[in-house]
Amino acid sequence: MITAVNFAILIGAGLIVASAFTSVLSQRVGAPLLLVFLGIGLLAGEDGVLGIEFNNAPIAYFVGSLALAIILFDSGFATPFQRYRQAAGPALVLATVGVVLTAGVVGGAAYLLLDLAWAEALMLGAIIASTDAAAVFFLLKVGGIRLRDRVSATLEIESGTNDPMAIFLTVVLVTLAAAGTGVDGVGWHVVWTFVRQIGLGAALGWLGGIGIAWVLNRLRTLDTGLYPIVTLSLALVVFSATGMLDGSGFLAAYVAGLVAGNRRVRHVARIRRFQIGMTWLAQIGMFLTLGLLATPSEFGSVAVPAVALAAVLIFVARPAAVWLCLLPFGFSAREIMFVSWVGLRGAVSILLAILPTIGGVTDGGLYFNVVFVMVLASLLMQGWTIGMAARWLRLVVPTRAGPVDRLSLELPGGADQELVGYRIHEQSPAGRGERVARWARPLVIVREDRSYTVHNAGPLRPNDHVYLFASTRQVGLLDRIYGPPSPVGQDELLGDFALSPEADLAGLARTYGLELRVGEAAKTVGEFLTRELNGPPELGDRVSLGAVDLVVRALDDGGAISEIGLSLEPAYPPSRELGLRIERMLRSARSRMRWKR
Repeated sequence: MITAVNFAILIGAGLIVASAFTSVLSQRVGAPLLLVFLGIGLLAGEDGVLGIEFNNAPIAYFVGSLALAIILFDSGFATPFQRYRQAAGPALVLATVGVVLTAGVVGGAAYLLLDLAWAEALMLGAIIASTDAAAVFFLLKVGGIRLRDRVSATLEIESGTNDPMAIFLTVVLVTLAAAGTGVDGVGWHVVWTFVRQIGLGAALGWLGGIGIAWVLNRLRTLDTGLYPIVTLSLALVVFSATGMLDGSGFLAAYVAGLVAGNRRVRHVARIRRFQIGMTWLAQIGMFLTLGLLATPSEFGSVAVPAVALAAVLIFVARPAAVWLCLLPFGFSAREIMFVSWVGLRGAVSILLAILPTIGGVTDGGLYFNVVFVMVLASLLMQGWTIGMAARWLRLVVPTRAGPVDRLSLELPGGADQELVGYRIHEQSPAGRGERVARWARPLVIVREDRSYTVHNAGPLRPNDHVYLFASTRQVGLLDRIYGPPSPVGQDELLGDFALSPEADLAGLARTYGLELRVGEAAKTVGEFLTRELNGPPELGDRVSLGAVDLVVRALDDGGAISEIGLSLEPAYPPSRELGLRIERMLRSARSRMRWKR
């Protein structure tokens, strides 16, 4: 008995260590991390090298649900409310209406390709309807890609909030399929169930987040090492209690994290570090468990229809849903195309594919195998090309200069201070030997693995690491002192040279042979760019005007455009003409709507 326990611990710990080590390889080659973890699970499973037999679907669903609750809580905890101010509307529409549209289109294709009843076909569509943001942002981080804030916020919020809708649809359709009533069993009670689950999930999550912050701030005598444990335990209490009351526990976990993470909480830096580790452990555990549950030898019988369904999902269902959901919010054609392409499917879809087996649906293993192959196809096709798509669609914006280390400090009286660290850039004012203001002088300088004070370090040198205390509002000023004077690749990303927003648009058109629409000749370049963006401008935003691009190069303190870049790029290759035509059509339609109003 003892030997068996030790062997089980050895295998489990070894697989986790192997997954952690292979994540380094994933970062180097740009492979989707989920694909790596699933691959290790498949290699350890009954058809793999270790030959571990694991076919307990209820245990796999329990492990996956627990891991997903932890991941969603941390996702909410790390999301500032500012992200919702940037993209709450489009993201929430995608997370609800978008999931329903995706499920409907994929369900219709499954009805034809797999010869299923409508309830089972729509159930399969609902299972695969949610996205996996962890894979997306990992790949963007590995590729050093920074997107426009509104696009990244939309993807981030959508992925954190679309799981409850997919779970609800799947549970309802599993119940109908198992009962044999089909879609005829759908009625107003289903709508009421949805409203109750989402409403209870949001309300109890909100109250739970307030309660978590209140408890943490009252436990002043608790050992600091217990704060992260108490935080995560309370999050799981909110998750499970909401589920017992027939609410959406997953939504409650996310909302609780969102509310608690945006309130002042004691030892928040320690809590965040702990949750990063727990989230990694949860993801690895969930992916390995789902990989062990799969039997690759069964994939052959469903490979062709599953790959066909994956193609429908990637090239038809997701783009159609994203286009319909984002069109009213003024997104450009390039942004819509990118959001469509990065809708990777992942662990949540595989987790939901277990429900037909647990719920008693006939031939439940069929749906699990089909979804598993679809997820693999999505990761292989989309996962390797996210960075390429972002650059091809010209949605990459310059990386902002900023501290390489940043740690919030809890000081008496609630003083807002942070310990920030910079690696001095050779072209920064400090790196060129310019005098640093007294308020911005570092406390510690690390040079060639040795520490110095400001008194014995001498002039600051490039590649020195400097550390100092600063308030949050001072960090932007410190960026200008210790960071690079301008983003790397500015000519490519922000234009070849600068224009004033007051420059005459007609004169620019005559200089470069550009065609203007009726009524545009009297506008300034700034007025034209502001109108075409149809929303708050951000650094790196660009609008095509014939063979050139106008780029937001700088913003003033009020968020208005203060400098515009002109990018002298050649005419677009034929492969990009379709996207540009769609973008022109969208701009024209929005212009007509504004003219009618």
